[in-house]
Amino acid sequence: MSENGEESLVETVEETYETEVRRKVIKTKMKIQETSSTTTTTTMTTPAKLYGKDLSVYDDVDVDTLLDKLTPEEINILAKEVDPDDSFLPPSQRTSYDCDKEPTGPLNRKQLIEHINKEAIETPDIPEIQPYVAGVVRGKKWTPPPPPQKDIDAQEKIQIDLGDEYEHALTNASQEEIIDLAAILGFHSMMNQDQYHASLLNKGQPVGLGWDGITKAAKQKIFPMDPPNSTDVEDSIRRVQNDDPKYIDLNWNNIKNISDEKFNSLFDGLEQNTHLETLSLSNTGLTDRGVDKLAQALENNSHVRVVNVESNNLTPLGVVRLIKSLLKQTSVEEFRATNQRTQILGNKIEMEITQLIEKNPTILRLGLHLEYNDARHRIATHLQRNIDTKRRLSRLGSTSQ
Repeated sequence: MSENGEESLVETVEETYETEVRRKVIKTKMKIQETSSTTTTTTMTTPAKLYGKDLSVYDDVDVDTLLDKLTPEEINILAKEVDPDDSFLPPSQRTSYDCDKEPTGPLNRKQLIEHINKEAIETPDIPEIQPYVAGVVRGKKWTPPPPPQKDIDAQEKIQIDLGDEYEHALTNASQEEIIDLAAILGFHSMMNQDQYHASLLNKGQPVGLGWDGITKAAKQKIFPMDPPNSTDVEDSIRRVQNDDPKYIDLNWNNIKNISDEKFNSLFDGLEQNTHLETLSLSNTGLTDRGVDKLAQALENNSHVRVVNVESNNLTPLGVVRLIKSLLKQTSVEEFRATNQRTQILGNKIEMEITQLIEKNPTILRLGLHLEYNDARHRIATHLQRNIDTKRRLSRLGSTSQ
């Protein structure tokens, strides 16, 4: 390109740049105009200038004509010099950096990260102007500002006059005595469990567990496993069917693999039994197949006081059937049926159980998980009423004797 061509290109670029700036100024000028409620328009009267010239000089310049005269290379040069300032354009089109290299292959992220880490490790650190020396402060040492006066006043110790007697007692008290006093006053956060329980039981504080001692976790006490239930199922069924007067407590808890025939035999004998008072069938695999037999036995037996069928596979309808059977003889005082196959009974079942319990005048304890507050409150109120009634009757009976 000749010198005249280069000069014309530079002049064209300058004119284009000035035209672009003029457009921005005109756009800004249009935004400044404000219209009041009476349609009065106020415009900016100070003329805008660019390089000492008024912008009105560039009003008649045709920018499109100037751009048509530029070659692609000149347009690239112009694009690098003029920032479009358009957020809708990608950054690669707004920046002046342009990479003409062809890609050497697809992006390998793992290899790129390894290369960056390698360059960071191999690049030597910039030497410090003043070398580091241990214990020597470089530059100005920062000192925190003094706290406000109100914070200083709040941190001052509050003087409490306890009297000469208490002051003398606390001053001469030993560490063990202060720990005992903290336990009595309920300062649990000042001691561990061993110190707290030792103070309550008056056993003396453990050695090495003072205020400045090392707090250690208490060793877990290992209790032996409960022995398996050794109740003879066949013998207990026989004794219930024979109405043994000495057999008042039947305990089948945690006995597995009890067949339906054995359950039916037990319930048939329970229907005619007059001495059994406690029936414990917790975690025995009882299902709804034996509920009808058990309910029929409870309807005909007037001597059973406690029924426990917890941790079995009863449905909500089976639980309702058993609670309903307690209304026939009204002799059962305690009924437990928690932890069944269906954990949530539902609102309809809980309301039905509540109505059945409210009709029972003798039940004193109910072991059943209820979700709704209304059912829990009504049942608790009724059970307390039954307990008060029984206590009043027992008190009247002892007075009459």
